[in-house]
Amino acid sequence: MTDKMSKTDAVPAEFSAPMVKAEGVHKSFGAVEVLKGIDLEVKPGEVFCLIGPSGSGKSTFLRCINHLEKINAGRLYVDGELVGYRQQGDKLYELRDREVAQKRRDIGMVFQRFNLFPHMTAVENVIEAPAQVKGMAKSQARERAMQLLERVGLADKAGNYPSQLSGGQQQRVAIARALAMEPKLMLFDEPTSALDPELVGGVLNVIRGLADEGRTMVLVTHEIRFARDVADQVLFIDGGVVVEQGTPEQVIDHPERDRTRAFLHRLLEV
Repeated sequence: MTDKMSKTDAVPAEFSAPMVKAEGVHKSFGAVEVLKGIDLEVKPGEVFCLIGPSGSGKSTFLRCINHLEKINAGRLYVDGELVGYRQQGDKLYELRDREVAQKRRDIGMVFQRFNLFPHMTAVENVIEAPAQVKGMAKSQARERAMQLLERVGLADKAGNYPSQLSGGQQQRVAIARALAMEPKLMLFDEPTSALDPELVGGVLNVIRGLADEGRTMVLVTHEIRFARDVADQVLFIDGGVVVEQGTPEQVIDHPERDRTRAFLHRLLEV
């Protein structure tokens, strides 16, 4: 873990303000309270892994970070700015859809189910957002897209449609597409959960490479051994509350709470 610790420690002091900060975040769907007061901070350059059982609120919290879900109480900040709202005095005012979309450009998100455009080739999927949202010239966007596809090991599949790609290849295209917007923050919502076991490694290797570059990332994952290897901080969430948080050594190797130990034992037992 020394490499990751030195990577985080190397962040200059002037950039040490949290990239993500949650203060008492609550989220309900009807009468069901899914998040019950989440507090956390993600520093620039950190890899932050959220683990926990299905239905614990991990993916919901991730979607709140880029305002795909609206929180019901608390405060959520990305790079020092409120997510989805503007504060004037003691009151919060929800941002217009256009303002939300503008801020969302700085956050790359990779979903469980790829979400590629089926009628576009791999390279066209990667080109789309920089060209349409950022107004980048098509030639420049294409050059950048090919660089990113090469980076995820798929330059030879640039002309293939999603239906011609394996699930792992589609997910790597989705990662390239998110990177094409040059985001300051990357979110991964269980990026390997929809993949056959033999395809998981290729996607995790790409994410590992991004971690080695010092990218700020928040990952929801059930890949506990992977989280142990790449994370700077691990947060175990259950029932919408934070049960335990700390380094991988603290939370995964030496958990303090019985609930954490039981969860990890179930996932790590051979």
